Amino acid sequence: MVEKKIRLLWVDDEIDLLTAHMHYLREKGYLVDSSTNGTDALEMVAVGQYDLVFLDENMPGLSGLETLGRIKQSNPDLPIIMVTKSEEEDIMDQAIGGKIADYLIKPVNPNQIVLVIKKTLDKQRLISQTTNSAYQTQFSQLTLKINDSFSVEDWVDVYRKLVFWELELEQASGSMDEVLKLQKAEANREFSKFVKKNYLSWMDGEGPMLSHMLMKDKVFPLLDKGEKVFLIVVDNFRFDQWQIIRNLLTPDYHLNEESTYFSILPTATQYARNSIFAGLTPLQITQMYPQYWVEEDAETSKNQFESELIQTLLDRYRRKHRYSYHKISDSEVGRKYVENYKSLLDNDLNVVVFNFVDMLSHARTEMKMIRELASDESAYRSLTLSWYHHSALKDLLTNLASENYTVIITTDHGTIRVANAIKVVGDRAVNTNLRYKQGKNLAYNPKEVFEVKQPEKAGLPKNNISSTYIFAVNNDFMAYPNNYNYYVTYYKDTFQHGGISMEEMILPFVVLKPK
Repeated sequence: MVEKKIRLLWVDDEIDLLTAHMHYLREKGYLVDSSTNGTDALEMVAVGQYDLVFLDENMPGLSGLETLGRIKQSNPDLPIIMVTKSEEEDIMDQAIGGKIADYLIKPVNPNQIVLVIKKTLDKQRLISQTTNSAYQTQFSQLTLKINDSFSVEDWVDVYRKLVFWELELEQASGSMDEVLKLQKAEANREFSKFVKKNYLSWMDGEGPMLSHMLMKDKVFPLLDKGEKVFLIVVDNFRFDQWQIIRNLLTPDYHLNEESTYFSILPTATQYARNSIFAGLTPLQITQMYPQYWVEEDAETSKNQFESELIQTLLDRYRRKHRYSYHKISDSEVGRKYVENYKSLLDNDLNVVVFNFVDMLSHARTEMKMIRELASDESAYRSLTLSWYHHSALKDLLTNLASENYTVIITTDHGTIRVANAIKVVGDRAVNTNLRYKQGKNLAYNPKEVFEVKQPEKAGLPKNNISSTYIFAVNNDFMAYPNNYNYYVTYYKDTFQHGGISMEEMILPFVVLKPK
């Protein structure tokens, strides 16, 4: 017996032949009404609260397809199962075009009927039940994996699995999503310990691919094979955000590579993206090209010399590639770029930066409306997806699908939703970022942060001889004691970057080829 009384309407001009089926459904606990024609069915739907309608396709008078159309006009969300004797493709195309929930081919048997009801009405519940059960089964294995992760590859695998379950449980109701949040928080605690222990050795070349290695190790090999490359850098674009647009691209593109790389610290645009385009650490940039490095306290853009840095990279490796660089910071600039993209097709390399996701992250902090729209991780992803559907990025990718170009989609760093404030004291020269600080007079609890007292070992510049960098870990953010409660309330549950977390550091690198 079903717990909730589900009300069905069956419309068929030969309803007498279906008496046994309707009796079977009533025994199963369903409420079943019937009609022999489309006109009466429309009246019954208008006054009745039906959960589902079985509709015969071939009826005299108002046909099944005509009845379907009229029902959908007044009740667009009412699920309709089309029942037909015909398997002709055009009839099914018309029915599916009319947004039927499913269809059955006569003769039908009782088990088929109950199955289609459950599939249609209980779909979300069954998905939720199955997903929650599957995650419960995997929970212990994932916990063991977190505790036994001792390599970069281990942590990439952990993060991929956590993102997978995060997206799966997002579609399912239940309490397991809260369990996953706790497990993810535990994973980030262990990941932060792993990074603190190994990061300085990574900067000596004993670790994962980092920001300053990306062009030489990933982009140049494609150019060497004679491929023309569109390098698309979506600022502040996490692995989970890539996953939600991934399936939108697979109809037009082959996924030649879907890997990850690690952002350098700080996981902030000034450091990470400049390092990508220069192929150098921030310290090396300041030493070799000081004119292209903008200091923390400058009022101007910290990434205004990205095109010049790309040129220095090509010059150092004696590469004569013809290239372009553009930055898309609003919809109008994006529209013009897409309109003129064909003028770029003679280039070997086209680099384009999309800044919207980064703007969204900062707006999430500054604007009350955006705060409400992106109130949690799921809403943040949803807002990203909505932006993509209406973005110049989607238009560009649609156009490039018909061109002979290799397309790379990647990012410079990710972001994390912060929740826990830690106190830091610094002078006026200290930068304002909430996930990292650099200065000469910092006061903090060293157990709460990753401290780098010799910035040169982390490939970082220093403004004076006693400069120190500190990085927030887990979901912490840094707040000054002055007006502490105000700032904690203001910044808690906002998305920030610059520190150490899987979300900020483990980044998507995707290579697409048009089909």
